[in-house]
Amino acid sequence: MRTYDLSPLFRSTVGFDRLSRLLESAMTGDEAAASYPPYNIEKMDEEAYRITMAVAGFGPEDLEITAHQNSLVITGKAKKDAANSQFLYRGIAGRAFERRFQLADFIKVNGASLVNGLLHIDLVREVPEAMKPRTIRIEAKPQGQPALTAEPQADDGRKVPQAA
Repeated sequence: MRTYDLSPLFRSTVGFDRLSRLLESAMTGDEAAASYPPYNIEKMDEEAYRITMAVAGFGPEDLEITAHQNSLVITGKAKKDAANSQFLYRGIAGRAFERRFQLADFIKVNGASLVNGLLHIDLVREVPEAMKPRTIRIEAKPQGQPALTAEPQADDGRKVPQAA
């Protein structure tokens, strides 16, 4: 029996899993280009994530991070080597790259840092107050009283206007 490694399907999204879109992107493109540069996605806590990308040879001036709507794009522009350099072996890739991540709703970029050749991008889920679930208070009525009152009130105590 064959086993399938589905981890490539889940490695380019943060905050949600949309399998159909990931299947389409996994079926197209070159695997070597799709794996450069290597990266990790970590869940730091319930509302925070971190993308760590290995960008050895790139400085802060060579990298660009763009967040637009539900998309995060990290671009690295390769430096030109000195003309008098002669490599006997070149194992550190210095080619240009563009890596795209689809972000779930309400995921915001909180900051980025470059430490020891690792680019850390911190993300946080910020759900607006209007979208957060709220609890509705249940009032206990003595038996024999009608459930509806003449003046309904909102859960914050304000009177709610009645329809005519």
